[in-house]
Formats: sequence, structure tokens, C-alpha cells
Amino acid sequence: MTHRLDAGAETAHWGYFEAALAPRLTINSGERVTISTVSGGADVLPDPSWGIPPGLTAIHQRFGGPALPGHICTGPVAVKGARPGQVLQVDIEAIDLHYDWGYTFVAPLVGALPDDVKARRLFHSRIDRQAKLARMPWGHEIPLDRPFFGVMAVAPPAEWGRINTLPPRRNGGNLDNKELVAGTTLYLPVHVEGANFSVGDGHGAQGDGEVCITAIETGLIGTFTLTLRADMSLTWPMAETPTHAITMAFDPDLDAAVQIALRSMIDLVSARSGLDRDEAFALLSLVADVRVTQVVNGNKGIHVMIDKKWLAKVR
Repeated sequence: MTHRLDAGAETAHWGYFEAALAPRLTINSGERVTISTVSGGADVLPDPSWGIPPGLTAIHQRFGGPALPGHICTGPVAVKGARPGQVLQVDIEAIDLHYDWGYTFVAPLVGALPDDVKARRLFHSRIDRQAKLARMPWGHEIPLDRPFFGVMAVAPPAEWGRINTLPPRRNGGNLDNKELVAGTTLYLPVHVEGANFSVGDGHGAQGDGEVCITAIETGLIGTFTLTLRADMSLTWPMAETPTHAITMAFDPDLDAAVQIALRSMIDLVSARSGLDRDEAFALLSLVADVRVTQVVNGNKGIHVMIDKKWLAKVR
């Protein structure tokens, strides 16, 4: 069965995650849900002739702006039977472009070079959904063949209270990981009953680092299968592509994030291959890639990627 949840005034939350946020939809484990998303406050909209989605207009009219600084998310979607300590498996089956424009901006005091920009500049891109291209105002055409959601999250633990969506955390959130495209599986540790999955922050294109603080920000439509995994236990989100396993970590200190993500990958390699931790650590130095996910969201992100052929049992 496939459910549908579209972005609108009754289905969105803007700027925050919270354990107490009531689900907008409840599904069974293993069911599929298609979710549309929108992006952008009133200050980043193009001329109305470009086409403003009605759902985005309704969200602006209802909320005015974010409750905390952060993203417009659609959801949450609860999964029946989810309990803290389990893992939510998010199979990303499809991601489609939702509207015909995107935006990118640079501004003082933000991004990887906070002192280099003297005034805020907003750049709108025209999106050709059929050709999967974005045309920047200066002429470059950027491929949009690997769109992804910057934000995918479950509800945080109740004791965290209401938190903004900007820094990625153990509940996921603003991961900004460009590997999380259609065909990838994301695993999120569950913290509350129902898990309460939300998605937003559509990215048409983004490089590792997201250095100016924005991607091509746009609306996307995703189809996900949400499955409970009582046989798994996670502290941090992880993912698998058809070819690679990915561990992730987030911390204000990039070195600390590297260490957390590496230790998680050592755990994974040891559990699957039978190598001891020293052997697994040595293997990572030979065949794994340590990549900077993003450096602009408070908690910086690191992801470690390894080809799954190296996870085969050796003993």
C-alpha cells in the first residue's frame, strides 16, 4: 500500500523537531509513503510568475515564519509499533523534482567563509524538470540527476525538548549528505514511540561541504518505504547504497566527527567481516574514504564510505 502526504499548512512543521509533535499520518511497518516537500521563506521567493506552489503559500500564511531557525518539513509520519531502541529503515525509492525554480544565496557571517561576503545575494535558478537541469543566472547549467533531501529525521528524545532543524544530530535531521539519493537506504535510531519521520530541505544539487550554506534549494517529492528493524541498534545514522556502506557523525569539531564516524565504521566492518578492530582500522586506511559532508550547520558532518565487497566474511 502506498500512502500520500503533501506539504501544506496542516502537514508541515517549520524550523523544529519535537517528540511531542503529533503525527500527520500513521502507517504500518513495511508500507510505502510518497511525501512532497517545499522550501523557502518569503525572503527567497522568485517573482510569482515563476510559479509558487500553493502548499508553500499556505504554509507562509499559517505560520508566517519558522518557530525556530530552520527548515520547512513535511510530517511527521508515525510507524505503528515503533519503540525507542529500534531502528527505522528508510528505503529511498524515488525522488522527483517538485517545481520549476530553486534558490541559492551567499550572506555575511554564514557558510565556510563567514567574513568574505559583504552583502547578501540571492540567486534564482530556472529548473527544467524534464531535462533535469538548473540554469543559473550567470549561465551555467547544473545537472539535477541526483536530487536528495537535506533533512530526513525521526523525532528526537523527549528530554531534548523542541530543537531547531539546522544542526544534524543523532536523530538525523539536516544531514546534507549528497549520497542519500534514490536507491539508497538510510537507517535512523528510534527515540520515541512511532519513530515520527519527517523530511524536507530538497536539494537539486550540492557539493560535499555545502560551503556557502545553501544548495540549489527547491521542492522535491520522495517515495519511501519505512520499515522497523528490531534486530538493529544504532547510536548514529548510517546508510547503504547499492555498492557502499556509509557511517555518519556530526560534531562542532570536525576532528571529533571523523573519530566518531571511523569508530562506527570499524564496528560495522568487524561485525560483518570478522576482522578484529585493529585489522578493520588498517583496512579502512587502505580502502575507505573519509568525506566532509558539510561544514556550515553548527554540527559539522563527516561520512565514511566503504565498498561493500570489503564487508564479506573472512573468518
